[in-house]
Amino acid sequence: MDVHLTGRTGTALMLPGKSDGLDSLRIEVVAMDVPRPGPGQVLVEIRAAGVNPSDVKASLGQMPQAVWPRIPGRDFAGVVAEGPAQMVGMEVWGGGGELGITQNGSHARWMVLDQKAVRAKPENLTMEEAGSIGVPFVTAYEGLREAGGAQPTDTILVCGANGKVGQATIQLATMAGARVFAVNRGDAPLLAHCNGPVELFDQSRQDVAALIMEKTEGRGVDIVFNTVGSPYFKLGNDVMAKDGRQIFISTLDRAVPFDIFRFFRGRHRYIGIDSLGMNAVEVGRVLERLRPRFETGQLRPFPVREANIRGFHNAREAYASVLSGISERIVLRP
Repeated sequence: MDVHLTGRTGTALMLPGKSDGLDSLRIEVVAMDVPRPGPGQVLVEIRAAGVNPSDVKASLGQMPQAVWPRIPGRDFAGVVAEGPAQMVGMEVWGGGGELGITQNGSHARWMVLDQKAVRAKPENLTMEEAGSIGVPFVTAYEGLREAGGAQPTDTILVCGANGKVGQATIQLATMAGARVFAVNRGDAPLLAHCNGPVELFDQSRQDVAALIMEKTEGRGVDIVFNTVGSPYFKLGNDVMAKDGRQIFISTLDRAVPFDIFRFFRGRHRYIGIDSLGMNAVEVGRVLERLRPRFETGQLRPFPVREANIRGFHNAREAYASVLSGISERIVLRP
């Protein structure tokens, strides 16, 4: 190992096994030696790592492919400490579906990755901002891409608009010039940065389907980006235009009523997006496509308040906050 890293250590979060609940979350802060990168790999010193709902769910055994013990964490921003000479010192960002699930992840001081998995982070973003972008924006980008891409001629409904993926979807859709409707349960203001106008509805007190059909003169919407699943399933179906697409990334209930007749007569498509199926190299490619948009200000990072930047000793609290559905981004700083 390079002389400048000899004797260096760090800390990491370690999940020794499945936890039965957040009250009994088995998460330990452990010392770690600096791992050695192999051929084609780089060693990254993690400076910031977002906490995603999937990180917490994995600790509770809700990811059947997860291995134990392991270091959790999917998203990161940091600095290349070892690797090809032209990469050493580079500020990078990334993420991956395998990280923190089937191999050690980013909630650590050090992480070894395929050198193709790390990409230069946007120069104008802080480490905390860059380390919190991965899962939400990659999921939103992939969903819209699979649906044919957001077009200026599209009308798009984002369900669960104040969630992280919902906020990212609104940014991408308005950046493309699409007409965007957003729906939440409750009257909280829209949190997303928008590149154009967005009409917000409250599912708990409005007949959202009727309002959307009225505003689209009975046509409906081209794309429904359903970030919650079953609670918005009927609404999404009720407002889909002919040849409409509905994107799913999660759900509460696995079984929902399904009108096959309406489905095939409407020439509808359902699209499932599972970001866990995208490895770190694939995620890196998406982030590279998004980077220029962040650098020009067309896309903006999630606001990261200093109060929401936690050390590893506050990991249990950070995980609980994320699972509770906090609207703000939680970031760990090793």
